[in-house]
Amino acid sequence: MGLAGLDARLPLPEARRVFRGWRRTRPFWAGLLLLLGGIELLAVPLSPLTILVSLGLGGIAAIGIGLALVVAGLFLWFLPHTRHYVSVNALILSVLSFAATNLGGFLVGMALGIAGSAMGFGWTPRKGPAAHAQSARTQRTLAAALPVVLLITLGGRPAVQTRQPDTAPRLRSGAADAPVVAPTVTTTRFAPDGFLFAGVTTVPTAHGPVKAMALRMKSASLTDYRLKTRDGHDELALGASSLDLSGNVTLYLTKFSGCLEGLLCLTFDPNTLPVPPIVPPFVFMTDVTAEQALVTADLIVAGGLTLGAS
Repeated sequence: MGLAGLDARLPLPEARRVFRGWRRTRPFWAGLLLLLGGIELLAVPLSPLTILVSLGLGGIAAIGIGLALVVAGLFLWFLPHTRHYVSVNALILSVLSFAATNLGGFLVGMALGIAGSAMGFGWTPRKGPAAHAQSARTQRTLAAALPVVLLITLGGRPAVQTRQPDTAPRLRSGAADAPVVAPTVTTTRFAPDGFLFAGVTTVPTAHGPVKAMALRMKSASLTDYRLKTRDGHDELALGASSLDLSGNVTLYLTKFSGCLEGLLCLTFDPNTLPVPPIVPPFVFMTDVTAEQALVTADLIVAGGLTLGAS
């Protein structure tokens, strides 16, 4: 008997047809793996109380990360348009579970979470007449809920504030114009502290305003900082072994790329800034390359400063 004959003999053919159509419009298997990974991490801590007490903080962390992975799996099922941001958060938590829980659920939960995150990030929706988009307001509201759940379940306070991209911080009146061509900046490690805001705004240049991403934070630390200008005949190169920015730090970038936690490499520009643009407090990026239109800070401390011209 072929598959078609077997399918005809199974009960509820109409319900199964509808389910297949629903499953093919979202990263279903990725969400299922995240659900299974989260449930596996929850399995031991939700045992009798005596076992949970013996596990200590590892059992509590397993409950938090397990619940977060379950939520991430549900997001992939019911909000597939948030798959990139959800998958990145789920990947970080899956890797973190190895140290924070019982070896990531004895490696099983961690492996399921990593596999589900990778499949969710790489999934591509099918183009078809049946595809339909939800309202923009509903997408932003529900997408914003995931990182808040992730932080709360891990016992931390959300140290970020989200706003609409069109309410990004504006430059103060009288501020210097940005270069017409944004300098190129590279750094081997970028670690923001107290990330507050990300959005899209415009910065003034001699040739008119330029759209840029505005990243605001309390402070930031950069290692092996290199800046090269691309505007004018004299090319300048500025370097520093370390660069520490503190006090009302705002970076205005026209392009930004780097590897999240040294694992997942991403590229953003003002048109592809994720929604919501939230950065968990423990995240850092390596091998960063950016086009820096402008930077403002109360204090900038550079170590091993070098300056060259050509």
